[in-house]
Amino acid sequence: MPKVLAIAIIYLAFIGLLTLAVILVGPEIQRQFNSLVDMLPRFINQAQNFYNDFMQSDLMQRFYENNSFNLEEIIQNVGNYLTNELSDIGSNVVGFIGAITNAVIVIGLVPFILFYMLKEGEKAPQFLLRFLPSKQRTEGKRVLSDMDGALANFIQGQIIVSFCVGVLVYIAYVIIGVEYSLILAIIAMLTNLIPFIGPWIGTAPGVIVALFDGWFTALLVVGAVVLIQQFESLFISPQVMGRKLALHPITVIFILLIAANFAGLIGMLLAVPTYAVLKVIVSHTYRLVRLRYKEAHDD
Repeated sequence: MPKVLAIAIIYLAFIGLLTLAVILVGPEIQRQFNSLVDMLPRFINQAQNFYNDFMQSDLMQRFYENNSFNLEEIIQNVGNYLTNELSDIGSNVVGFIGAITNAVIVIGLVPFILFYMLKEGEKAPQFLLRFLPSKQRTEGKRVLSDMDGALANFIQGQIIVSFCVGVLVYIAYVIIGVEYSLILAIIAMLTNLIPFIGPWIGTAPGVIVALFDGWFTALLVVGAVVLIQQFESLFISPQVMGRKLALHPITVIFILLIAANFAGLIGMLLAVPTYAVLKVIVSHTYRLVRLRYKEAHDD
């Protein structure tokens, strides 16, 4: 099959699956989104009532009675801070619009860049192989192919893990009875791609929505998300990433723990793919050393 035709089929299949997903899930997302927009005035009113009740609570009255607590001074400082921030908005608007424009341009260029990468992607490895001796080019091509496979499996594993988390969050929200569960689950699925802080960013909207039903519902949401994240960290991620990268689940857990200890957030983000690539390089190097050692002894 011609490569251009194969790429076109892949594009059409992706567009078809995306259209099917929109047809099946789109109406429910639209319904929940419209309901959320309609309920925003009620949410704002409930938040204002909560603020008023909190300001009139016994706890705040004790603060009022404390001489070291000057509410007027705090309000004045907050007002000055907001005034300064609002004065800087004008200067930041241009930068914000520029960032949005750049993001739109990048998103628009992705399909074209991907097309040429799929069509002519083999030229990059061939260019790198030119720097190797002719006898080692076959082995070099094999190493590059294995490294490409390791990185591809890592990306596939991340997508599978995030999808599983989204499904579990949706099921949990439906059982708890949280409104707009589908939208909130999609947010949790997308933010789960961000290491560490991503799951908690995705949890915040669910907790906020649950708070309007009561503290107990919000606590149930937090508890469910904590359980899901523990299940994801200890079972889903090690199993999926371990099988995709041919790593034992215990190995994946130890890699993440060591990376978190020495390099923090960035380390955990790069630890597993880096280990997979290094594993490919080390295994091939070890195999070549053994082959040369064996050839030397046979001679």
